Formats: sequence, C-alpha cells, structure tokens
Amino acid sequence: MFYEVIPAKQIGRNSVDFLTYSSEMDLKPGSLVLVPLKSTKIPGIIVKKTPKPKFKVKPIEKLLYDEPLPNHLFKSLFWLSEYYLNPLPSVASAILPNGLEKNRRKTPPSNSSNLPLEKKSRIPLNPAQKQALERIESTPTATKLLFGITGSGKTNIYLKLAEKALKDHQSVILLVPEIALTSQLVQVFERTFEKNIVLLHSRQTDASRHRIWEQILLAKSPQIIIGPRSALFAPVKNLGLIIIDESHESSYYQENTPKYSALRLASFLASALKITCLQGSATPLVSDYYLARQKNALIPLTVKAKKTAIPTKIHIIDLKNRDNFSRNRFFSTPLLNAIKTNLESHKQTLIFHNRRGSAPLTICEGCGWQALCPDCFLPLTLHSDSYRLLCHACGHSEPVPLNCPECKCPNILHKGFGTKLLESELKKLFINARIARFDADNKKSESLDLLYDKVKNGDFDILIGTQTIAKGLDLPLLATVGVVQADAGLSLPDFASEEHTFELLTQVIGRVGRGHQETAEVFIQTYQPDHPAISYATTADYETFSNYLLKNRQKAHLPPFSYLAKLSLTYKTEETVLKYLKSYYKTLSKIPKLSVSTPTPAFHERSKSGYTWQLIIKSNSRKTLENALSSLEATPNLRLSLDPPSLLNS
Repeated sequence: MFYEVIPAKQIGRNSVDFLTYSSEMDLKPGSLVLVPLKSTKIPGIIVKKTPKPKFKVKPIEKLLYDEPLPNHLFKSLFWLSEYYLNPLPSVASAILPNGLEKNRRKTPPSNSSNLPLEKKSRIPLNPAQKQALERIESTPTATKLLFGITGSGKTNIYLKLAEKALKDHQSVILLVPEIALTSQLVQVFERTFEKNIVLLHSRQTDASRHRIWEQILLAKSPQIIIGPRSALFAPVKNLGLIIIDESHESSYYQENTPKYSALRLASFLASALKITCLQGSATPLVSDYYLARQKNALIPLTVKAKKTAIPTKIHIIDLKNRDNFSRNRFFSTPLLNAIKTNLESHKQTLIFHNRRGSAPLTICEGCGWQALCPDCFLPLTLHSDSYRLLCHACGHSEPVPLNCPECKCPNILHKGFGTKLLESELKKLFINARIARFDADNKKSESLDLLYDKVKNGDFDILIGTQTIAKGLDLPLLATVGVVQADAGLSLPDFASEEHTFELLTQVIGRVGRGHQETAEVFIQTYQPDHPAISYATTADYETFSNYLLKNRQKAHLPPFSYLAKLSLTYKTEETVLKYLKSYYKTLSKIPKLSVSTPTPAFHERSKSGYTWQLIIKSNSRKTLENALSSLEATPNLRLSLDPPSLLNS
C-alpha cells in the first residue's frame, strides 16, 4: 500500500506538502509515522492511501503510536494551511512536539475516571453570573463573547462550564496569554478539578512537552488542558469546550510561520465539533465585539462579584502644562508627592510606560496636535533621512510642518524614552527607595516569577514596568499607579494603536482599587487628555469607545469592515527591495476588488537582514485576498500575513 504523508519539516525553499511512502500496514488518516528523508528520519502524518506511483518510493520506518491524531486536530492541519496560506509541513511541525521520534522515558497515561467534584455548591454564582451562564448555554452560535468587566467573576462561569463538560465526559481547553501572568486563574482550576488538570507552558523542556503530549494522546478520561495558544494542538479526545481568557491579548496571534490566530482556529474547531468556544475579556478586540453583536453572541457581565473594591481617584496630568513638572521633566509634582507619601506609609507605587515599538511622537507641545494621515487617520512617522512624515499604511507623505497647523506654535516635538531612563531618574529623586524594573530585560536575569513574589512580599517600594506588569497581577500593597506618557502608543503607525492604548490603560488602572488599600490613585500624564482612547479608559466606558473606533474603521475601510493582508519584502539594499516590491505592486493592482497601498517602509525598516518594505492590501472578500496572495511566487525574502492584528511586525 502507498500513502501520502505530510512531513513535519519543510524541505528546501519550495517545500512540497506531501511525500509518498509505502507500507504493509493498514494506516488511518492522522496516524503518526516515522519516515526516511534523505539521510535523516522525521515524523510525518498519514493523509490517505494513494495509487502506486510511477517513481520509486521508500517504505515508512514505523508507526509511532497506535492512536492517530484526533479528527478535529487532523482537520485543523488543512484549515490552517488554507486559511492562512501556510505550508502544510510547517503546520505539522507546529502541531507535533519536538523530538516526537525520540525514545523518552515513559510515563503512565492518566486513566482516572473519578471526577473530584464534591458539590456544585463549590462554584457559587451570583444572579448576574447565573444569567450570563444561561445565555451562554442558550446562544446557538459556536463562538460567544463574555464581555465581563474587571472583577465580575468570569472565572466562576469558566468553572461551571468546565464542570459540566467533565460530567459529560468531555475534555476542555483553557487558553491563557501566559501561565505566569494568570497564576491565580490556574490555581483556582487546580483546586477545583485537581488531577484532571494538565498544564502547558514555555518553560517546559522538549522532553517534558513530548511526555505530556503523549499522556494527553493516550489518556482514557476527560482532561482540562491549560496553556498558551499552542494548547489548541493538544491531542485531546472528545473535546467539548474551549475557553479563551483575556481574548484581547496579542499573544494569541502567532507572528512566525505558521502564522495563525488562536481565536480564529478555536472558532473553526468549535464550529466543526458543534461545541462552545467562549472568549472572555473586559476589553475585547473591537472586531470580535462587533461580530458578536452582529451574531447576537455577546454576553455582558457588568456587575462586580464583590463589593470590596474602593473608588479609584484618577488624575489627568496635561504634559503640555510644564508647570505640572517643576521638579522633574518626566514625573509630575502630584505624582512625586504621592510616591513620597507611599514611601512613608510603606505602600507601593507602579510607574507604567507603554513603550511598545519605538516611534517618537510627532506632536505639538502647545496644544497636543498630532500628525495623522488624512486618509487612514493613523499616526505619521518621521523619517529623518528625508525629513518627511510618512504613513506606513498607505504611503501618504508630507513635509514636517514648521508650525502647528492648529495653534501655530513652533514647538513640534519628535521624542521618546524608555524604562531605564525612568529608573535612573527615580533613583536620583528617591535615594533610599527600593526600585524594581519589569520589562523584557528581566528574562535575561532574574525570573519574573521570583520578582513577582518579592513584590507581593513588599521587598520593593517602586515598580517600573511595561505591559509585563500591567496585566493580570493582584498586587496587595499597591496604592498608586503613574502612567508617564499615556499617549505614547498613539504615535505608532498602526490601525490598532488606539485600541491597544485603551486596553492597556484599562488594565493598568485595574491594578489598584481592589480593596487591599484604603486609598487608590492613578496619575495619567498625557499630551492628549481629551483623546477618546484616554478619556474613555479613565471612565471604563468600553461601549462608547468601541462605537467611536468602529466609526473610524468604517471610514478607513479597516477590519471588521474589510479584510487585511500585509506583504513584506527584505533585501540587502533598498534599491533591490523597491525593485521587487514594485513588481508585486504592479501585479496586485491589476486584480479587481483589491486595494493596494503604495510601497512603504516597514515599521522596523532596517535590520541585519537588510531593508524591509511592505504593501498593505485590503478587500471586502477574504477569498479574493487568499487567491491574490496564493498567485504570487514564493521566495525566502517574501512574508505574507493574512488578518494581521498589527502593522508593526514583519
């Protein structure tokens, strides 16, 4: 017999999707096998039987497991390849654990069928939660959005749904952005369901991941798999529920090949299996919020579960008024006074800086005017070599104004700063304060988990952080949050910049006011105090903000009112990249129902690989986008991204 096999490894530059092998075994689709490839042996996935080929084929080395991949996972291989234009071998490589062909030390599979649930009463629900649960269970669509404000008790609803799935002998997948940032949620699930829990996370070794994957594949009882986006690839049988916590998080989109959104994959799996996929968020992605409203699949949960929270006093500090910064150029006097008070009373202060990306602001110091593209309404980026402002989305270009178009002020600023500078300034101002900085550099030194423990124990007085510390953590000694430049993210040339700014501010404001301290204050420093992303975040008015954002997106033909793709090209010289990109532009511009931007530099234009330029492509039909991009000749220099959540990455 002869079989088509997907190799779990790309072969050369123009990888084929299938290879043909022979075997005397009767193999099912989805069976995992070891196949020879040149001088090595690699895992592969059986697709189907095929007629005897005219060329000589090698035999399959061996069957790795008697148990094939679950059918839903087998189907997702082809969906991920077709929907995101990924090569099948790269999808197979992502689905299977590294070292699948290696002989690991065996661990016995979990065969426990007794579910450690003493009473349902272990998961209490208030009236609002009960109503939300009833709506989830009665809503016919597979994917539902639980729009729950911070502290509304989304976790209890997750627990109830998981409990029901287990009692029906169905498995559950719970996606979290990162285990370390959602430790409390994980602990609640572990306490409730005990040995039914399987954790997946980035710190596990290849050997450990392989053993866990094997345990899941061979398990006889239902399980709850908790992990990041790749947990969707857990080979669970009888999957009955998918929960995506903090569904707005950017980590649910994989930027590297194979590119995919875990939210879209989860929706596909839920539809195929006719089960529930529940997204939960206090600040859902506006596209998902819009679609949920359209499909009547939006479940609001707007009542706080506990009344222990205290009112948070929010101060808006206008960065344009330099009288507010008499003692320091980065920290306003009211914020410095609050830090001093906290130090005296042994309370903590969090200084938050959104430094995502590195584009400097192009803004008027007098009135806060910001340079925006007249067509896309996105921030323009200063290119110092030509001294012009450029839109990275559509290619619009204009000279840098000498005076502000609004107030005629001559002070047009182009500047930015990072967390290290903030740390050095605070050390000068508060010599004896214990200061900790949380950002990407922590990964190179002390682990984040250890730092979090020290923060909770009161080992630090002032915390300086980016997105790493703004989300998901309950900090009992925290009394004050200071946002040094709330509109920093608004200067990024990205259609999602306003959405990210609103979400981050909402999250960081939520770090205080949880009832641990008698007072809770937030100081928001901004050049644009009246910007909707800032003003609506301070009042936690998601609905009004989303309506504002949707109105602008509709004008600019951006998602969810169109489909988006990004084509990036990298070559050693700018001349070469422009030559080839113009050729792609000419080809794509001829396709009907396709809108193609002029070639523009990528946000990270220069790297060790050379120069990167891009095209932004829109269409009202996703199929039109797929067909257009599929028709292009694939090269190692070309990168395609369908439905990109951001225009910043290549």
